[in-house]
Amino acid sequence: MSSIGPRDAAVPGRTATVPQPGPKRWSTWAQFLVMGLVWGASFLFMKLALAGVSFGQIAWSRVLLGALTLGVIVAVTRPRVPGADGRPGPVLPREPIVWLHFLVVSFTTCVIPYLCFAWAEQYVSSSLASIYNATTPIMTALMATLAFRVERLGLSRWVGVGIGIVGVVVVIGPWQYHALTGSLAGQLACLLATACYGFTFGYQRKFLSHRPIAPATFAFLSIGVSALVMLALTPWLALGPVRLDWTVGGSLLALGILGTGFAYIWNINVLRAWGPTGTSTVTYVTPVVGVALGVALLGERFSWHEPIGALLVLLGILLAQGRLRLPRRAAAEAPAA
Repeated sequence: MSSIGPRDAAVPGRTATVPQPGPKRWSTWAQFLVMGLVWGASFLFMKLALAGVSFGQIAWSRVLLGALTLGVIVAVTRPRVPGADGRPGPVLPREPIVWLHFLVVSFTTCVIPYLCFAWAEQYVSSSLASIYNATTPIMTALMATLAFRVERLGLSRWVGVGIGIVGVVVVIGPWQYHALTGSLAGQLACLLATACYGFTFGYQRKFLSHRPIAPATFAFLSIGVSALVMLALTPWLALGPVRLDWTVGGSLLALGILGTGFAYIWNINVLRAWGPTGTSTVTYVTPVVGVALGVALLGERFSWHEPIGALLVLLGILLAQGRLRLPRRAAAEAPAA
């Protein structure tokens, strides 16, 4: 995933899971794995790109390249959703309020989190950034429940949220900071990014997911409106010295075209086949890829508490998403206590 949080799959164009023939099933698995690989590798690409461009130029480039990629796809396929009368609707929505909602979403889907992650990787390893990206489902549960009230969590899920928060604290390791600067600031920037993702999912579910917008168009509008915001911020983000070589240029192209472009289309195809719950399991793939690439290619190392905290975050996610549940007896007795 790009840093676009992993549960993006659960928002646009919800569709029921449908049976598939064998070849189609393998195609879906291939897209899921490639999506996880690309989004997990995004943290490596950001670290490599920082050798030649600023963090603002990274965020600016990936959004514009992603918008151009998705714009071409929408222009060629021209996806439409039937309206109430059964006739195909417009390719792009016509109601001004829809565009206003996508303007809000643009800041929390791309602008703020992309800037936060790119800035953070100046101070933290790409491996650690990928671990923090996995907290997106925890942030989503908090926002959807407390801020937008579009979901209700049972005891097991609240316990999962709590364990996930404890895991984040363990990853940060506040006991080791004699000065609250440097990598701590970078870690907090990563958490701000995932909080934005959590806000996005709750906001989209409340204001956008029920509208007849084709999934490809939904993805294009999310990234396209973000690109317009980035263009407006060009004097502050994109202007400055640039040192491009094959590594920096290739990383920017991969971040934009693959991670912020095609990966959204793969995401939508997997969503149509598996539904939101199955697609959201990409959450578990991206940190594994991010950590493996950071250690293998960049020689990054961990402190003892980081993998332990990551395991707690994973356990919290499994509980918060309902994939694991507390024993029935414990869940039944807890309210009486």
